[in-house]
Amino acid sequence: MIRCIAVDDEPLALEIITDFAKKIPFLQLVGTFENAAEALRFLQEERVDLLFLDIKMPDITGIQFMKSLKYPPMVVFTTAYGEYALEGFDLEVVDYLLKPVPFERFLRAATKALELQTMSQQKNNDNNNNHVNDYIFIKTEYKIIKINLEDILFIEALKDYTKIYTPFQPVLTLRSLKSFETRLPSDKFIRVHRSYVVSLNKINSVEKNTVMIANQSIPISDGYREKFYDVINRNS
Repeated sequence: MIRCIAVDDEPLALEIITDFAKKIPFLQLVGTFENAAEALRFLQEERVDLLFLDIKMPDITGIQFMKSLKYPPMVVFTTAYGEYALEGFDLEVVDYLLKPVPFERFLRAATKALELQTMSQQKNNDNNNNHVNDYIFIKTEYKIIKINLEDILFIEALKDYTKIYTPFQPVLTLRSLKSFETRLPSDKFIRVHRSYVVSLNKINSVEKNTVMIANQSIPISDGYREKFYDVINRNS
């Protein structure tokens, strides 16, 4: 079950989301809010897995609101303005829905959120049970290769590919960086930038906003800096 809330300054939009959510058995709509302040108070007190968030609101945009959250839940943007789509996907939201939203499109977004939640829960279960594989299989070109996790230095998202760096040679794959972040053990790998996941064991040094791994300089972006330093400080 996915616990979700909706934030939109238009009451009619909230009514539509409420109606749609009732038709999806794995969604539990636990709150609707016409302003971000009320939603923030609820998020601080209750567990929320998914946020249906309007972008263009009077006091604060949905994008600004999402960026203000230290650890935001999964987010589906809902808006009548298509020009925000690129920035929305840069923030790695689950989906971006243009109003008026048909039920079929809403269901597809909810299903994507369920898939992400399921993968995350499976990863946590594997970590807790110490059953995490120490290798992954990667499809590259016309073959599938095995890569040991201990050999991964860092992973970089390119335009159409993701590149896995090892001491031997880089490997290109069409698999997204987000899928690697979900599959890899969180005690060994961490996201430092929207384009980079790094191996904690391979970090040589950290200076200002940069991680050094095997003579490679990797930037730490604003959106990932706080979580990264939380992990570093816990292990220092």
